[in-house]
Amino acid sequence: MALLAIDVGNTQTAFGLFEGEELREHWRVTTERNRSGDELGALYGNFVDLDSVDGIAIASTVPQLHRAYEDFAKEYAKSELLELGPGVKTGVPVRYDDPREVGPDRIANAVAAVARYGAPAIVVDFGTSTNFDVVSPEGEYVGGVLAPGIEVSMDALFARAARLRKIDFVEPEHVIAKTTVESLQSGLVYGFAGQVDGIVERIRGELGTEARAIATGGLADLIAPHARTIERVDPFLTLEGLRLVWERNH
Repeated sequence: MALLAIDVGNTQTAFGLFEGEELREHWRVTTERNRSGDELGALYGNFVDLDSVDGIAIASTVPQLHRAYEDFAKEYAKSELLELGPGVKTGVPVRYDDPREVGPDRIANAVAAVARYGAPAIVVDFGTSTNFDVVSPEGEYVGGVLAPGIEVSMDALFARAARLRKIDFVEPEHVIAKTTVESLQSGLVYGFAGQVDGIVERIRGELGTEARAIATGGLADLIAPHARTIERVDPFLTLEGLRLVWERNH
């Protein structure tokens, strides 16, 4: 069976094609909130043979695209659409004051983390925001932390500092930089790595256990090597969670 798993974020959309349990191909594109079902059909048709798709599992943080994805699934993929949300079986109880407030991508991350690494676990997802999602030793989603994301933070800095220009998001050669560009890169890499370590350590203290920390998201490979609390980088954790949720509902 071929499953198209789609993680629609506020800034980027990651998607991949599973054949059984294997992620055969994967891509990342810019999220555009005003796409129609026809436009989505044209977009995904550039990457995937839609006639081969048997099902679509989606986690979306962009409500404006809900109808467009329904149209895309019906008219172009001609496949069943499963959108992760309230009422969908996940196998991970959500212990949140209002479970409807939890982003579906965060639930997908928790589902995959438990399946792949066991509980307790902390998922650090580097997206538009940096999300910290916590699974208890009992395998329950118990909450987390939301912090400004890397790209959002840097864009705000560039917008407010007239003499600063945008930089490549790469690791600098030295912590103590000799140029403005390297200074910004040092602040980015080591600043966010320090933030991750500080938050993960506090979460572990509150849980009372050394929960394993897994990083995912577009910039995980840049930050995680410098964060001592991150044990593993799993770039396709959200897509794997969607695959598992699809299985648990079929």
